[in-house]
Amino acid sequence: MTKAELIQQIRLKKSFLCVGLDPDLEKIPPHLLETEDPIFEFNKAIIDATKDFCVAYKPNTAFYECHGVKGWKSLEKTINYLPKDCFIIADAKRGDIGNTSSYYAQTFYETLPCDAVTVTPYMGSDSVKPFLDFKGKWVILLALTSNQGSLDFQFTDSDGTKLYEKVLKKAQEWGTDEQLMFVVGATRAEEIAKVRALAPNNFFLVPGVGAQGGSLDEVVNYGANEECGLLVNSSRGIIYASRGEDFAMAAKNEAFKIQSQMELYFKRFNW
Repeated sequence: MTKAELIQQIRLKKSFLCVGLDPDLEKIPPHLLETEDPIFEFNKAIIDATKDFCVAYKPNTAFYECHGVKGWKSLEKTINYLPKDCFIIADAKRGDIGNTSSYYAQTFYETLPCDAVTVTPYMGSDSVKPFLDFKGKWVILLALTSNQGSLDFQFTDSDGTKLYEKVLKKAQEWGTDEQLMFVVGATRAEEIAKVRALAPNNFFLVPGVGAQGGSLDEVVNYGANEECGLLVNSSRGIIYASRGEDFAMAAKNEAFKIQSQMELYFKRFNW
């Protein structure tokens, strides 16, 4: 999916919601555990319930890989089931040098037809550039994350420049805003404006709104640009809205609630 196509979907649905598909067998409705593939049945119901209110889905591969071959099959079935008008993100946080990154990219861009994959920048350009060699595909680079441990390295000063700022500046030498997004945590709202100043035209994938305490209003006010430029992810707040047989309807209601809030910004910012 191109940047123009993504923006078109955002305007069409008046939404920049990304739904995280992180199925935990200990949290999904118990009645699904009796099915042949509980993970896929759960995801399928969530997708059917939320697809009108979101523009992207983000399966975190850890929730599938931990189940071995069976989990991988569930992931493959899930990705192939996703609507073609939605942006598909493999949240895999890969990043290694040389052919290893190339094969990681092949996995998520060709074997699994994803639009984007999350990538860690710690090993530098030769761990990221192989992902950028695939036409029409995206790298979503970890920049400023929302976890407490981000303070260990990301805010470390070097010559007056924080490490996450260096990542943002350097990465834009490797790819354009047509192929490079950044992960920017919602719980670091005071820093989002700084990130936007350093990357004015790139899309941000923003986790941390909802269950993690991030504010949608702060994310938009500090992080939006003229094209919206945001994909705001919600996982637990939507997919685990209920553990009963009404779980899909509960997820639909939560997704609709967030989309309704997002729609108000389209009027304010004239997107």
